[in-house]
Amino acid sequence: MTIAVAMSGGVDSSMAAALLAENSPRASSNGSPAVVGITMQLWNQRRLPAMQGLEEGETPGRASCRCCSPDDVYDARRVANFLGLPYYVVNFEDRFERDVVRPFVESYLAGETPIPCSLCNTEIKFAQLIETALKIGADHVATGHYARIRRDNETGRYRLLVGRDPSRDQSYFLFGLTQEQLARALFPLGEYTKEQVRAMARQRRLPVAEKPDSQEICFVPTGNYRLFIDAYLSEQGMRPNPAGGEIVSTDGHVLGRHEGLENYTLGQRKGLGFATGEPLYVIKMDPARHRVVVGSDQELLKSRLRVRDVNWIRLVSEGESFAADVKIRNKHLAAPARVEAGKNAEAVVRFASPQRAITPGQAAVFYDGKEVVGGGWIAQVMD
Repeated sequence: MTIAVAMSGGVDSSMAAALLAENSPRASSNGSPAVVGITMQLWNQRRLPAMQGLEEGETPGRASCRCCSPDDVYDARRVANFLGLPYYVVNFEDRFERDVVRPFVESYLAGETPIPCSLCNTEIKFAQLIETALKIGADHVATGHYARIRRDNETGRYRLLVGRDPSRDQSYFLFGLTQEQLARALFPLGEYTKEQVRAMARQRRLPVAEKPDSQEICFVPTGNYRLFIDAYLSEQGMRPNPAGGEIVSTDGHVLGRHEGLENYTLGQRKGLGFATGEPLYVIKMDPARHRVVVGSDQELLKSRLRVRDVNWIRLVSEGESFAADVKIRNKHLAAPARVEAGKNAEAVVRFASPQRAITPGQAAVFYDGKEVVGGGWIAQVMD
């Protein structure tokens, strides 16, 4: 069996590669290497120089706390050489822009708050990478995600479980994986804590053992997504029409104007551009009328939502209703709810108690204890 490890240049994917290399024979039965490293080139960091205050043609400096930079490719190659692994860099830039970057921009312009990492996991890191891995003779793809996969011997289906370390669990971002993808995926770090992984990397003297974790969206190196959207739209010759609109209260009173829905997120309090006698929060986007609706913190509390493009990891029948703990953002503490599976890969979630700032564009992921039942994209928040 040959395993392709997605190597980002960080300590997690590097340690995943190290563990697999140590526990696999040096060559598979057909003579192919047992473990190979693959780095995905996803985004040209020299694009959009306006993001870093550069003139056209200038080279950007080193940006910290991000992944998929040229420095990360260098680090991934260093680790692969250190471990004695064959190593490849594959260019997925066109696919990444089509399936991740453009939907990210379009979602913000529509008044949503997207999660590009989940799209990247489903559309690129597993769909495209598995296809590439098969072409080079690899049977499985491994990543440094903190999650676990188990096969149910009775049903034959693969189960997705949270990582052993709850503070690092990444199952929320993996809800879109299909059975075919889960069957070929490996998560070597799922049974470890981050502290253990860092300690194992130091013990093995991996070149990236002390490298800080990436913290930003890989194609937004400054962390300023608003600046990225503006620079991307300018590059593409696209501008939203109209670019701005009104900021209104829940009873329809005009309080101010905004310069684009992409500048706001649900629950936002600061940066509204006007002052009132009481705290006001963004509670709704109205893209049809290009409005931002603001109100009290209490008005952010909602109990029902509709979810689209649901991926069921466990077998769930249309019309089935079941109890689950549901997360509506990565850092949200999963809350008790009732989930009803509908037609056309949709579901309705009813929380036992109202939740704050349920945000279209984010994911709603359904848990049964430590197991992911399924998940999808929040399409509508209902009163």
